[in-house]
Amino acid sequence: MTEQNKAARSAERRHLTLSSGDNVTTVLDDLVDASCLAGGGAVVPGVRFGHKVALTDIAAGDSVVKYGVVIGHATQPIAKGEHVHVHNCC
Repeated sequence: MTEQNKAARSAERRHLTLSSGDNVTTVLDDLVDASCLAGGGAVVPGVRFGHKVALTDIAAGDSVVKYGVVIGHATQPIAKGEHVHVHNCC
């Protein structure tokens, strides 16, 4: 692993969560190799700028809440730190 990749993995992803009831957050950088969120929490590698990450485990059928608003429902279980998008939320 190169030094640049090591640095990216140890970096923390900036993200935006507006409501204490949110179960997802939006990442605000392009550090796609990083594995943790600023302030704590995991994130899977590969999540792109502007995409959502689960802050908690979300069961299939549960509401996905962003900015205090239900934006959809999980179509399958989503683990804390996983990418939340059309492949697992409708």
